[in-house]
Amino acid sequence: MRTTIIAVVGSKKSGKTTAIEALTRALTRRGYKVAAVKHVSEENFSIDTEGKDTWRFARAGAKTIIAISSNEIATIEKRKTESISLRQILQKCRGNDVVLIEGFRRFVARDKRILKIVTVKSAEEALGAANDFEPILAFVGPFSTKNLNLKAPYVDTLKDPEALADMVEDAIKKEP
Repeated sequence: MRTTIIAVVGSKKSGKTTAIEALTRALTRRGYKVAAVKHVSEENFSIDTEGKDTWRFARAGAKTIIAISSNEIATIEKRKTESISLRQILQKCRGNDVVLIEGFRRFVARDKRILKIVTVKSAEEALGAANDFEPILAFVGPFSTKNLNLKAPYVDTLKDPEALADMVEDAIKKEP
């Protein structure tokens, strides 16, 4: 099976994380291995904690730091990310059936190989997204697009997360 890549895009507080959580739960219950990639737009964000050993290793000059505990492995790469490509990011997700991407609008907007789930809070956002993104698998979020006559359906992920998972599973089965 080929890895299916799905981007969840939308404005702040529109339900992107909620959609990814719902999809991850439903797809993993169905036996799929799911990877999640999150774009963090906060300036100077770091997952590392000042004073911890991993932070100290990086401060000493290490460019790659790997922390291993009994239940997880974390890899921290200290590098500039402006020139990183989506392909490079996705290589880190090898071995998964589905990769759910949160954000990365400029990387995914018109890439036809990547399905989009668009979270919207208003009709204006939905209509703008219909022009900006292709292909759109579904609209989700606090605003229902059912009355806008858009090509992609609306799914209420809070009330029916399985419906969205069904759509993703259908897309997975259609891929070559």
